[in-house]
Amino acid sequence: MADRTRSCALPGRRPGCRTFSRPRRPRCGRASRAAAGRPRARSTGGAPPACPRLVRQAGHPLCESPPGRARQMNTGARRAAGDVLLFLHADTRLPPDGVEAVRAAMRDPAVVAGRFDLVYENAPWPYPWIAWSGNLRSRLTGICTGDQTIFVRRAALEAVGGYPEIPLMEDVELSRRLKRLGRVACLRARAVGSTRKYRQEGAWRTVALMALLRALYALGVRPERLHRLYYRRDPRKQLRSPGA
Repeated sequence: MADRTRSCALPGRRPGCRTFSRPRRPRCGRASRAAAGRPRARSTGGAPPACPRLVRQAGHPLCESPPGRARQMNTGARRAAGDVLLFLHADTRLPPDGVEAVRAAMRDPAVVAGRFDLVYENAPWPYPWIAWSGNLRSRLTGICTGDQTIFVRRAALEAVGGYPEIPLMEDVELSRRLKRLGRVACLRARAVGSTRKYRQEGAWRTVALMALLRALYALGVRPERLHRLYYRRDPRKQLRSPGA
């Protein structure tokens, strides 16, 4: 697979933009350089002026969209040129061999998409268990989450209509749809994620809440209601409040 066939899209808005603040800026640079030489598109939705400036300074194309993670990723996917698209969260770092791992997985024509194992670097208990259990659940179900860094063939993404533009569970719903098209590869290579949400809200509270949300979604509860439960705010306010 030629280098020019891979693209990396990085969604960002106000919470993600905090990762570009001075203490974390080098980390984001390393995350981006892990895909060095590959076309990249960063998509922002209502981010403060500092974010676009830093993106342009790094030499990446920038495209803007209305707020909403799924909208941002769809906008980035349309802007990207690659046949294989990788969606990297701003606070996640690819492993050094991440691009080669994607290349190897995509040599199998039955694979339509995939994700990395997630790890929290130098994080105390219970974060190793949280990462391990999430990776195991994903491997057993074939359902990927955004923090595991999803990659997908463009043709497959277009066949399912892109990321479903719902306020929460867009990654889960995308995985469900992709599984109908072919195999979802669960790589052993590890992407390094952030514990920010767990530290802010409490590790065990967040684990329990996320398990509840997944169960409710499986039972048919609307994503808008789940969003209000998760963020404690109305997703419709995203259009008025970019930081929602």
